[in-house]
Amino acid sequence: MLFERMTARAGEPALFRDGAEVSFDGLLSRVAAWERDLLERGIGAGTVCAFAGDYAPDTIALMLAIMRLGGISLPLTPAAEQGLLELLAISGAQWLIRFSDNLDRAGASVEPLGAPAQNELIEHFRATGHPGLIVFTSGSSGRPKGILHDFDRVLGKFAVKRPGWRTILFLSIDHFGGINTLMACLSYGGVGICVSQRTPDIVCGAVASARATLLPTTPTFLNMLRASGTWRLHDLSSLRLITYGAEPMPEATLKWIGEAVPNVELKQTYGLSELGVLHSQSPERRSLWLRIGGHGFETRIVDNVLHIRSESNMVGYLNAPSPIDEDGWMNTGDMVEMRDGMVRFLGRTSEVLNVGGQKVFPAEVENVLLGAEGVVEATVFGRRHALLGQAVCARVSLARGEDAGAAAERLRLYCLERLAKFKVPMRIEVVQHSAQANERSKKVRRVGEGPSAEERLMDRSIKENPV
Repeated sequence: MLFERMTARAGEPALFRDGAEVSFDGLLSRVAAWERDLLERGIGAGTVCAFAGDYAPDTIALMLAIMRLGGISLPLTPAAEQGLLELLAISGAQWLIRFSDNLDRAGASVEPLGAPAQNELIEHFRATGHPGLIVFTSGSSGRPKGILHDFDRVLGKFAVKRPGWRTILFLSIDHFGGINTLMACLSYGGVGICVSQRTPDIVCGAVASARATLLPTTPTFLNMLRASGTWRLHDLSSLRLITYGAEPMPEATLKWIGEAVPNVELKQTYGLSELGVLHSQSPERRSLWLRIGGHGFETRIVDNVLHIRSESNMVGYLNAPSPIDEDGWMNTGDMVEMRDGMVRFLGRTSEVLNVGGQKVFPAEVENVLLGAEGVVEATVFGRRHALLGQAVCARVSLARGEDAGAAAERLRLYCLERLAKFKVPMRIEVVQHSAQANERSKKVRRVGEGPSAEERLMDRSIKENPV
């Protein structure tokens, strides 16, 4: 289906990079070149082939070539270099292809990895003859989990034709949401717009130069955009839709983006690497309530936690027990409110704080902080407390310079007027905006394996000044 549609659109643009468009037939020519190269090296059906790079015509063509040959793709970004050996071992990767900075085929190195131990799940999957895809969880709460997908099953959701968009390829190439976005572009005849970095200035510049109509992104990036002010310096008039997901959206951020780009539709999306991306619909432009599900998905709420059953779910974890029960349901770990068949996301069960036996949702406190003057980002997290079990703490980034102590006191008083006392941060730290986001433009709640020197001081301060 995918290749038939691409062939039918031969002369139409498929990708945009560095000011130039690449047509579908140009992309297919690159796919054919990669196929010949891979086959000469013995890379074919069932081969686990890792590659490190970012979106570009040749990296995308490589993924499509591996798919067409029935291989198993493991896309990685340069940020994975530190833990690369672990990821390769978990996946049983047999080849590693590294791209140089210009991301073209001519400068790529193709390295055999010997005969690594093969995962039992992959061995069983090979018997299907289907192409595969491996993505990893972020590993923020432990060892990253390898997720094996059947690429045929992933592509099945695109069988019904829909309009194509000129789309910024914002979500990274090793992210399931990023692969979903790319496959939507190729399946629906849209244009995938490659960006060299996910900074506000470069993304806005790409929107302007490529006349992008769709920007899929994260609330954290939208806060970065708000703080930078660069959205005022570029022509964003081509944008028709901004989708956001991957983490809760603060009401303050949603209000701001709605006012900053009043003619752009805003849509909340929801998906998990294990299950795929669900169809979603909100009752109005600035609503945080949405209906999720659609063809191939079922949902239910158990003890305020969302459970999903999906036809496009993963084959399984490579290095952990499956979270999907024998009836096909997965506990997502996302806490929600429900109203009139719609849900509103409150946060992850793993992130809810227990302060003296009372629950605190970090997103609620973050939303209040973002409503304060001069605050452009806020991250709320818990620290150990001798009396309360956990204490609410926060990191904030400010739009302009201000004495850190004065800012912290001002924000504590602001929160006291709007929150129950047990929800008010006991410690507020002023940090640079970049310290609050990871390479996927998502909020960072945990930093490092143990407490930093500043956090140890925070522990002492909390013990000496209990609520």
